[in-house]
Amino acid sequence: MGTPGLSIRNNGHQQQRLGITEPISLGGPTEYDVTKSRELEKCLQDVGLYESSEEAVSREEVLGRLDQIVKNWVKVISRAKGLNEQLVQEANAKIFTFGSYRLGVHGPGADIDTLCVGPRHATREEDFFGELHRILSELPEVTELHPVPDAHVPVMRFKFQGVSIDLLYAKLSLWVIPEDLDISQDSILQNADEQTVRSLNGCRVTDQILSLVPNIQNFRTTLRCMRFWAKRRGVYSNVAGFLGGINWALLVARICQLYPNALPNMLVSRFFRVYTQWRWPNPVMLCAIEEGSLGLQVWDPRRYPKDRFHLMPIITPAYPSMNSSYNVSSSTLRIMLEEFQRGNEICEAMEASKADWDTLFEPFSFFDAYKHYLQIDIAAENEDDLRKWKGWVESRLRQLTLKIERHTFDKLQCHPHPGEFIDKSRYLHCSYFMGLQRKQGLAANEGEQFDIRLTVEEFKHSVNIYTMWKPGMEISVAHVKRRNIPSYVFPGGVRASRPSRATWDSRRSSAEKSSESKGVSDGSDEGKKRKRVDDVVANIVKTATSPATAPVSAEVSEGSPCVSTNQIGEAMEEKTEDSPIDGLRTPINVGGIFAQNEELNPSDTSGAPSKEAEKIAIEKMMSGPYDTDQALPQELEELEDDFAYRDHQVKESRGNTENNLLESPSENTTVSAPVISVNGAGPSNCSFLEELEPAELVAPVCSGFSFHAPVAQKKPLIRMNFTSFGKANSKSS
Repeated sequence: MGTPGLSIRNNGHQQQRLGITEPISLGGPTEYDVTKSRELEKCLQDVGLYESSEEAVSREEVLGRLDQIVKNWVKVISRAKGLNEQLVQEANAKIFTFGSYRLGVHGPGADIDTLCVGPRHATREEDFFGELHRILSELPEVTELHPVPDAHVPVMRFKFQGVSIDLLYAKLSLWVIPEDLDISQDSILQNADEQTVRSLNGCRVTDQILSLVPNIQNFRTTLRCMRFWAKRRGVYSNVAGFLGGINWALLVARICQLYPNALPNMLVSRFFRVYTQWRWPNPVMLCAIEEGSLGLQVWDPRRYPKDRFHLMPIITPAYPSMNSSYNVSSSTLRIMLEEFQRGNEICEAMEASKADWDTLFEPFSFFDAYKHYLQIDIAAENEDDLRKWKGWVESRLRQLTLKIERHTFDKLQCHPHPGEFIDKSRYLHCSYFMGLQRKQGLAANEGEQFDIRLTVEEFKHSVNIYTMWKPGMEISVAHVKRRNIPSYVFPGGVRASRPSRATWDSRRSSAEKSSESKGVSDGSDEGKKRKRVDDVVANIVKTATSPATAPVSAEVSEGSPCVSTNQIGEAMEEKTEDSPIDGLRTPINVGGIFAQNEELNPSDTSGAPSKEAEKIAIEKMMSGPYDTDQALPQELEELEDDFAYRDHQVKESRGNTENNLLESPSENTTVSAPVISVNGAGPSNCSFLEELEPAELVAPVCSGFSFHAPVAQKKPLIRMNFTSFGKANSKSS
């Protein structure tokens, strides 16, 4: 683990500094903060985020019972392997928890992420997924037992007395597992296989987070708030390209370090203030990255090309440190930046008594936000097949977003909805939706169209190669307009009428329309704010694809794990007029973050610093040299396999469809999505921090494997004509 930080003085007393920089403020809470924090806790309780004492006791009993089961299991296999009786009696295994349960932010009915640590002679394949699986299957209190041995992080899922359990396994190089085992020590990884390192990572990261925050209770309340907010606003999903539980925990923990004496009210407000001004792709880190002595790869953009092009790096504190948010794309980053800006505005309005916590938690009206959507329907012949098929399709949906935006030169933007919808009238069927809109600020040309037929074909191709495909696994993609969204996506199966009271979003939208109709540009012009966010994201991505002009700089502060691109600053300075984020008026830099002894800002112990002082502190926190070589961005590498398929399709295409997708769209380019029905099979690349993926998603492709999917029937072409921003029509041809 990296060093937690130096000591600072608070009213003459030594206080440990947590984090890689000085805090922005040491100010304590005001009466206003105390009142608003109490209101926040009551709000979180009222929406049911806290479990009852009875459920808490039940969970503890289940964990105790599970711990006893694995202790008996390891003795059974030790005796079966011929160990002498003394070693059999000393044989031990131990259960650890991680994730939301270990952090103390889980809600009623939430899963418990658990890890079984066993000795060197207890194998994963034969003993854990063999003998332990058999023992669990014979217990009447265990139901829905589902082993996933071939996953990127092997897992056994089941319910124990009604409590959902995800159980991982880590085999250590010890003959005996001590009862007081400390898995936070790096030596625990000695001689461990890759699956064990991945399995241990969740526990090690969770424990380090708790050790690196100044006040655990304030951290927990703030994290509960941010998790709830993220789910209500539709930005809580790692697999969809947003952020998952571990990502939000790391972001909140960093704010707690920067404001160590603040209560949750101020921490929530500063969360939005800091990350609205944060200059991505500067990494968020709780401690310095350490190389370690075991030779495991850590996040380091100086050495690893992929690491240089992560758009929103949030680095885990435990060795081996890695980016927990590599799934974030330019589209999902844009959406999250808009949500951070909205949250910041509401928190400022709350300080002026013009908003409340309910305003912050207003759900995002996804199916009212866009004129056009893509609907992805999937089906299978039985529940087990549907579960596997869902996991595979969900892992590929992010690719559809990347393809559409890349193939339309970022003129058509995508907003994936995190999660599926169930049509109860259709058995073994579910749907996914993706909002589509023209990039903000583009001139609306009469009849302009975008053609995404080949893009959807490529997506079909990537889904077709699922190695575990079975007859009945089907997928179809269709364009639907807002008025034709199926009713089963709405609560109760009924589309709600316009709300009786105006929401924060509707008021902003009305202000935008009013501003546009009057030709006035003011602070409420949401359209221009979105355009500026688009420009910020475009600059981040553009920099990643720029050719190399300078070698890696060796001028980095001691303990610095990374450096950055020398051209980012120039690209960002060109957009100072449009930047929605205050901190984006200067070059993006990373090196200065790691200067361990640099004081950010004289901490004010008498109260919170001014907004301008905080802005300066955030600027200083991200100052320093940032030079590196360039390489192909990760998104290009992920799409590499699709290009060969695309070239083949283009050669066979007719008319002007070829030019639509190979050249920059002309004034009359078409965006169209066909209705497609396909069957297929293939591999995946998954990773794990908190959200586990089923084994089927990482099944290897056997050499010589061949599958001939049925030829898709030609479907009617659906065109989407954008005649102006916010107004569109659709027709078939």
